[in-house]
Amino acid sequence: MKKIFIIGAALFFTIALHAQVQTNSELKGLITQAFSYFPKVKEAENAIATAQEKLEIAQTNMPTVEGLVSYNFVQPKITLPLTVDGEKVDFQFAPVHNVNANLSGNYLLFDFGKLKANVDKAKTDLQYAQHNVDYIKGQLANQVTVIYYNIIYIQKAIAIEDSVLSYLEENKRIIESKLKNGDAIKIDLLNVQSSIDAEDNRKVDLKNSLQKQLNLLSYTTGNITSGGTTFDFDITLKDAIAALSDAQTNSMEYVLAKDRVQQAKADLAITKTSNKPGVSVGAGAGVKNGYVPNVNEPRFNYSAGISFRLPIYDGGKTKRQLKLSETVIKQNELSLKTLDNNFVKDIQQALTDLNSNLERIQNTAGQIDQAKTAEDLSASRFKNGVGTNLEITNASNNRQRAEFTRLQYEYQLCLAKVELARLMGYKYW
Repeated sequence: MKKIFIIGAALFFTIALHAQVQTNSELKGLITQAFSYFPKVKEAENAIATAQEKLEIAQTNMPTVEGLVSYNFVQPKITLPLTVDGEKVDFQFAPVHNVNANLSGNYLLFDFGKLKANVDKAKTDLQYAQHNVDYIKGQLANQVTVIYYNIIYIQKAIAIEDSVLSYLEENKRIIESKLKNGDAIKIDLLNVQSSIDAEDNRKVDLKNSLQKQLNLLSYTTGNITSGGTTFDFDITLKDAIAALSDAQTNSMEYVLAKDRVQQAKADLAITKTSNKPGVSVGAGAGVKNGYVPNVNEPRFNYSAGISFRLPIYDGGKTKRQLKLSETVIKQNELSLKTLDNNFVKDIQQALTDLNSNLERIQNTAGQIDQAKTAEDLSASRFKNGVGTNLEITNASNNRQRAEFTRLQYEYQLCLAKVELARLMGYKYW
């Protein structure tokens, strides 16, 4: 029952995080595709397997068995002159040709916390590796999202350029007609052609930027196309304090920082066990020579025993290592405070960008309509012979500026929302 409750709570929490952000299914699909395509994710996932192997090694406390075969030639021969039955003989105490073949085993009975400390450290390393995968996925998701909306922005900018070029081309035809009838001069045609050339160059620059963004999309996801048309990324707005609270809970940067604190504490626990005693048992059996009276005869032998190891003096190395470990823990704890400071700054900046762009969009609501009206009026005046080419150019520039300004505000608003979602650790994919 408790397990069901935990799973239910986790599911509710995940749904709640998704509800904080709204975006389209195409973007979610691109992000999911990036997770399986981008090599950095696979590299991080392999680090999990490595950490898992290290944990299994740390948990292993099996007896060790070792085989040994050796041969030693020893000179001078160790003999002692003795008198046996009235005869003098040289009694040999050790063989010249020493042979030994045996199997030995050893098992650690008590380590007074060493094994547990190493297992705990391996677990914290595994947890860090798992969280690091989520962190990399979050960074990759943010990168794909920014690329996705960059593409939309550039495509909209190109559409504005196409509209401006269409307007200028239409007025170029009018000027050419007037020029034939003697109602215009050559400079008017040259001026409008100069404007067309300038806009064509801007369009080329935009197309170049678009291709670069598509290259980045291919680099991160393997996909070379994007069908997005609107800045549809939206997020539930919160004040800076609430946003920081969400970040401290959800952001993988915070999770990894906390993991580093736990890793440092695990290192300290291992260091504390370095001067602990150890109790082990061992046994061995084999064949070797060297037993008197016939020292050259190989004989079966065996041994068994227990050993107690107690470190007594290491020149203060353990004490210094403990101090170092405590310093590392403090350093990682201080990094959390630094992270708080950075996140407060970044969240406030994102909220400022978000609010200012909302206000700017409202302020530009009527500018585009006014610019279009002025543009149409200038074209009509010029067509009827009461306006000038300069009025057409100025009207075109004003409309283009107004449309680009609004587009940039919408784009900046979208990116501010994306950045806020990243800072608060929302998994909107």
